[in-house]
Amino acid sequence: MSTEFVSTDIDDRGVATVTLDNPDKHNAFDDTIISQLTDAFSTVDADQHARVMVLASRGRNFSAGGDLNWMKRMAAYTHEQNLQDSRALAEMLRVLNFMSRPTIARVQGVAFGGAVGLVSCCDMAVASATATFSLSEVKIGLMPATISPYVVAAIGARSARRYFTTAERFSAEQAQAMGLVSELVADDSELEAAVDALVSAILGNSPAAVAASKQLIFDVANQPVEAELIEMTCQRIADIRASAEGQEGLTAFLEKRKPSWIQ
Repeated sequence: MSTEFVSTDIDDRGVATVTLDNPDKHNAFDDTIISQLTDAFSTVDADQHARVMVLASRGRNFSAGGDLNWMKRMAAYTHEQNLQDSRALAEMLRVLNFMSRPTIARVQGVAFGGAVGLVSCCDMAVASATATFSLSEVKIGLMPATISPYVVAAIGARSARRYFTTAERFSAEQAQAMGLVSELVADDSELEAAVDALVSAILGNSPAAVAASKQLIFDVANQPVEAELIEMTCQRIADIRASAEGQEGLTAFLEKRKPSWIQ
């Protein structure tokens, strides 16, 4: 599936690739591209064949964030129009963040503003060591509001207090130290191999268990360890042990063979 600025491909292994394709504008996004990304993420998550999604972009830069012409239009919007516009961006981020499939951001060049939000919403990110990041909204009198829940979850409140207010550029190495980036490679030419290694690791695991494990993180993060939470985790492991894939995985292990989900 392809639209004017976003393409979606799902290969025979179940690897989905959603690609921002607006290189002439450094893959900056506007309301049209936000809508296309929302549709792409929703389509992948609804496809039973898809097992993992890579978020990539064509050209030298991952994304420069918000498109300048879009920002000019926003300046003339009423409060209600700005609210509707913000809700569309928030919905796109929500859909990406809570996808049941694992998601991997493939980052080269710059990732500014809202693009840091995209990276934060992915489960992991591989970046070129030459990539640079910035939460630049305050430079133009704005703030990183809709992306903030995801960015703060990724880099922590302490780092956010610096970069939300200084709008400094920070390196891929700094992004990794803060937790925004999972893995660094020396240059853009090594990105594909590093992403493929993560994809291969995911494909070796039970699709149902992977999805359940991702949901488990959302359900236990920042929750007090009390009787209700403990009981929920006991129910989860009991359920998955009795599931079809749980039985297949245990049987394959005991029989010293590959489980059915490994092609």
